[in-house]
Amino acid sequence: MSGRKIISFMSQNAIYIVLVVLVIAIAIWDTRFLSLTVFRDILLQSSTRTIIALGAAFVLITGGVDLSTGRVVGLTAVLSASMLQTTDYAQRFYPNLGEMPLWLPIVIAIVAGLLVGLLNGFVISKFSIPPFIATLGTMVMVYGINSIYFDLPPNNSQPIGGLRPDFTNLGTGYVFGMPILVLIAIIVSILVWIVFNKTVLGKNMYAIGGNREAAIVSGINVGKNLLFIYAIAGALYGLGGVLEAARTGGATNNYGNMYELDAIAACVVGGVSTSGGIGTVPGVLAGVLIFGVINYGLTFIGVNPYWQLIIKGLIIVTAVAFDIRKYLAKR
Repeated sequence: MSGRKIISFMSQNAIYIVLVVLVIAIAIWDTRFLSLTVFRDILLQSSTRTIIALGAAFVLITGGVDLSTGRVVGLTAVLSASMLQTTDYAQRFYPNLGEMPLWLPIVIAIVAGLLVGLLNGFVISKFSIPPFIATLGTMVMVYGINSIYFDLPPNNSQPIGGLRPDFTNLGTGYVFGMPILVLIAIIVSILVWIVFNKTVLGKNMYAIGGNREAAIVSGINVGKNLLFIYAIAGALYGLGGVLEAARTGGATNNYGNMYELDAIAACVVGGVSTSGGIGTVPGVLAGVLIFGVINYGLTFIGVNPYWQLIIKGLIIVTAVAFDIRKYLAKR
């Protein structure tokens, strides 16, 4: 292999090379890192992030960005948790609320996320407001709404706990030896792959991100498609928030803080172009897994959390730099 081919290979796969080196280094430091238990824990921690990142991928592929992601996760976690506490818990959010069917609060929370996504899509498509500004405003509003709801008496901004076992089982239970949370993430990933690759919406999404003007000329209703895309993204954030509450056994209004950056970072590292028009489900899954290994692995060997942030930041900047370089080379 020539030097030029080697350089090209390394530039195309730099993040994966870093991942392999990092795994080897952590394993050398502590061989227990290569155990099945560690692998299971990484998958569990990455499952909700996968669903959230897939939602972010919808938006990024259109050439947009969604900064409201984390706050939608927090809102839906609080909504679902507030309605799914055990009836004998002393500090219930709704003291007089009877036991609701498990599916109802989950659906309510997911619909709330979908409505926020619809709002984003409407503002962006109707008023041509840049996605960065539109979703920045939504992010602030959603956090305010969630904080007001969280502060309602008798809760008064106390962490929501005492969640029902059938709800927390979604985040900690197993089916046929497989974590339920991981199974849900796999099912969602398959459904998103189908949307990306086998539907008109998926094709339109790539067309809008690749060349918006050309998409309009070809007869694609950009506004209508953006509404659907942002709504789906919001619903996925909602599902992620619900499962995050189930996984951790509680919720506060600060849940989901900075999740939007983690989701965007995982997408970019996984090959979703910041310029739009490029991105795959396997790539997003790889990006989430990379950060899952980094977070868990560095904590496993006792690396200072502040150093972890520096390492993650360097990886993000490197990934974006390579993405921009490839975009400019194509032009």
